[in-house]
Formats: sequence, structure tokens, C-alpha cells
Amino acid sequence: MTGAWRFLVRVREEFRPRLRVNLTPWTVATLVVVALILLPMIAIFVGILGESSETWSHLASTVLLDYTVNSLLLVVGVGALTLAIGISTAWLVTTCEFPGRRVFEWGLILPLAIPTYIIAFTYAEILSHTGVVQGGLQLLLPPETTARLRVGLMSLPGAGLMMALVLYPYVYLITRTSFQRQSGGVLETSRILGKSAWSTFFRVALPLARPAVVAGVILVLMEVLNEYGAVKYFGVSTFTTGIFRAWFALGDGPAAVRLSGCLLILVFALILLERLQRGRARFDDGSGRYRPLVPFQLRGWRGAAAFAVCLVPVTLGFLIPVAQLAVWALSVAPEALDRRFLTLALNSFGLAVTSAVLAVMAALLIVYATRLSPTPILRLASRASSLGYSIPGAVIAVGVMIPFLWVDRRLMGILQGITGTPVGLILTGTVAALVFAYVVRFLAVALNPTDSGFERICGNLDETSRSLGMPPLRTLWKVDLPLLRGTLVSAGLLVFVDVLKELPLTLILRPFDFDTLATRAFQLASDEQVARSALPALLIIVVGMVPVIILSRIIARQRI
Repeated sequence: MTGAWRFLVRVREEFRPRLRVNLTPWTVATLVVVALILLPMIAIFVGILGESSETWSHLASTVLLDYTVNSLLLVVGVGALTLAIGISTAWLVTTCEFPGRRVFEWGLILPLAIPTYIIAFTYAEILSHTGVVQGGLQLLLPPETTARLRVGLMSLPGAGLMMALVLYPYVYLITRTSFQRQSGGVLETSRILGKSAWSTFFRVALPLARPAVVAGVILVLMEVLNEYGAVKYFGVSTFTTGIFRAWFALGDGPAAVRLSGCLLILVFALILLERLQRGRARFDDGSGRYRPLVPFQLRGWRGAAAFAVCLVPVTLGFLIPVAQLAVWALSVAPEALDRRFLTLALNSFGLAVTSAVLAVMAALLIVYATRLSPTPILRLASRASSLGYSIPGAVIAVGVMIPFLWVDRRLMGILQGITGTPVGLILTGTVAALVFAYVVRFLAVALNPTDSGFERICGNLDETSRSLGMPPLRTLWKVDLPLLRGTLVSAGLLVFVDVLKELPLTLILRPFDFDTLATRAFQLASDEQVARSALPALLIIVVGMVPVIILSRIIARQRI
């Protein structure tokens, strides 16, 4: 018995340093913020364990299989298309020299500025019976031939194509960065050993870039599972449309919670798949010294083919939809530019600025507290706080509604007991709930740049400042913040743009009679007023191009 007790004491002493928490004000504040960020996800998992309902039983026996199959088909289809487009274009602009390469380096990022629901209703109108394409064909061809050439875009494959046209830049950006970091000596060695260009690509360059490729695809698949506007507009039933139907049309909260739980499990399965494929494998080119790639000169038909491969996704994913939106916007601008449009812009920008400031402040707190006390618990909390970006907006919205409704019911009971009169909802359905959900969803967007910014600051600066008697808060204010100003502004800008484009979360949590640019554009398009939706859609795209420009400049500074 004494030996067992000694063993337990030895184990406790071994793990005590790892489990120790230094309860400073910074640590406590960080743990409280992270707990709030994780609250919606915890609420979903707790809600799954609650009582079921007849609506859920009906949904599970009738449409749950359709939701699952359609979601998985979109994941597979969009993943395959973005892989083909992203990898091919990244390889061409990184390793080849052909006409227009310098323009395509940043031009291929442009579709990232267009939300999926906007490109979906734009192309649906362009290819409709009264659209530009059918109108041109009717002028050139007989009616029977025109009818046979009509494109059926309003389907699951059509929705997948629309998503792929604007989501492939995720794969392109990360894969291109990976190709740029590969030493040219490795590829040249492969060619010297007799391997063709295709063999070198498939056997050397692509395997080395595999972690980057998988990371890009996982980001794409997260966006696919988060999508609501495009699939709703095209009539495709997925988990997100099912959550909206259960919450709004059927008025069944438990059913919406269980659908959210199913979608959450699917998301975590994707995250686990990415971790498992990475494993402990190391991806190193084996060269001790880096040598920049020397681009292959593509002339003649090869150069023309490379030009066409890069031109098609830019044209379909950006030039055509933006040109059509601009034409519509000009036609409706005299009557659409009114006080209501100004209110929409102020609502959207106000929400985006508030959410961006709060997200950056939360990210700064978490990163700085972990820097002051890098204990395992704080590091785990920092990683957990970034989970929100992996969770679809509809799931986070439902997860926010559950605790807010619970708090509201308690507050209503207390206030009614004090005042003697019924009191309505206080927190639920307010801008505060919406901003909180935005911070949960997009905290990772601010957290990663902030963490990278601190990594570039020499740790001796903080230590020197504190050794001179400066407390941590004063050190942060006087030393770190001036050095991090550009990083924090960039992080806030990224959150700002993401909030501006967010649709499903806003549709669920927005206050009554409160619209944003995103919700107004989607509502007008759903009501067959696509031309009137062009103005708010175009403003979203113009603002969304700002981080695209920043990304292109960052890539331009990297070694090539």
C-alpha cells in the first residue's frame, strides 16, 4: 500500500508543473473570454443530450438522409473542382513564365472577394430564360436549337460549380506559397535524373506540397458546409437549409439543435481527417540551402494553354459576375441610392467595426496572456478559442440562441417579480447577440495574425521592460502595441470583411426589421429582384477586395 501511495505521489509531482495555473488577472480574464467563446458549442452538445421532439423524429426518418447525402456530394464535388483549379493555377504561376503571369499572380485571388450567394444568383439570372446568354442565342439561332442549349444551373451540380468558382483561391493561395518555398535545386535534380516535367510535378513537387493542399481543401470544405444562400437559392437541401427550416418554418428548437449537432460532427470529422493525414510525417525537400525556382519558359501553344487555364477561373469567377452586377447597379442606381441603402450600409459597417474591434481586443488578450504565462492550459485555451471559424455560421447562431434564451427567461422572471408586469426578451434578438456571435465565429481570423505579430517581436523587449519596473499592462501599451499597430489593423480589417459577407448567422440572429447589405441582397434576389440586389452586392465585393489586395502584396514580398 505504501508503494502504491508513493507511486501516486510521484505521478502527481511529475504532472503538477504541467497542470499548474498561475491565476493572474490576465489568466483569469483569458479563461473567462475563452469560456464565453466556447459557450455556443457547449450549448449545442448539451442540447443534443436533451429531450427529443416529434419534429426531429419526422425529420430523421424523412429528410436527414437527403441532408447528409447532398452535403457530402457538395463536399466531394467542390473539393475536387477546387483542387483541380487551385493546384494547376498555383503551379503555372509559380514555376512557369508565360504571357500575363504577373497579372494572374494576384488576379487569381479576386474571386475570393465575391460571396457564394452573390455569384449564385448572378449566374442564375445570366443563364435564365430572359438572361443575356439566352437572349443572345435567340438572336442567332432558331428557337428549337436555343431550347436544347439551355443550361440547367438550378441544381446541386450548379450550386457546386458556383462554390468552386469563388472558393478555389483558398487552395491556390496556400499551395502557391508551398510551391514558392520549395528549392529549385530539388526540381532540377529530378529533371537531371531523367524525369519529365509531369513526373517531377506528381512525384516531387505535389507530395512536398501535400500538407498545404490538404489545408486549403479543408478550408474550402468548411465554407461549403457553412453555405446557406447559394444552396437555398438553388433549391438544394443541406444541413444549413434544414436548420433554418426547423428553426423558422417549423418553430422547433430541439430539432434545429440536433441538426446543428449533426453538422458539427461532420465538421469535426473533417478536422480530424486533416490531423490524421498529417500525422507525424515531415515534409522536407532535403536540401540544406534554398535556391529560388527558375521559371520554365512557355512559348507558342504551351504559353497560350497556360494563359487560358489561368484566364478561365478569373473570368468565370470574377470578371463576368462583377461586370453584370455593375450593369445592373448602374441601371437601378438613381432609385436605389436612397436613405434605406444608406441605413443598410451604416448597419453593416457598424456591426463589422464593432465586431472587428472586440475580436482584436479578445485576440490581443488571449495571445498576450499566453505569452506572459505559457502554461499548457492557456495554450490549450488559445487553440480552443479558434474553433469558431471551423463551425458553420448557422450552428453558431443556434448555439448562441440557447444560452441567451436561458438567461432571458431568468431575467424576465426576476424583472416581472420586481415590476409586476410582463417583460419581453432583453438579450435575444438584439445587436449584442449578433455581435457576440460574430466574435465567436471570426475570433480566429484576428487571433492568427496577432499571434504571428507577437512572434516577430523579440521576447527580450518584454523582459527588459518588466525588469525596469513596468507592469505587463504598461509594457503592452508602451512597447508591444506600437510595434503591432499594422498587424492589429490588418487583423481587424479581415474580421470586418468577413462580418460584412456573413449571411446565415445574420439571418438567424438579426433583430426584427434590421437588415444588412448581405441580408438585403439575398432577400431581393430571392424575390426575383436581382437587378435591385446588385448595388448592395457590389458594395460587399468592393470592400471584400481590400484583403485580397493585402494578400497579393504579402505574397509578392515572399521569396520566389
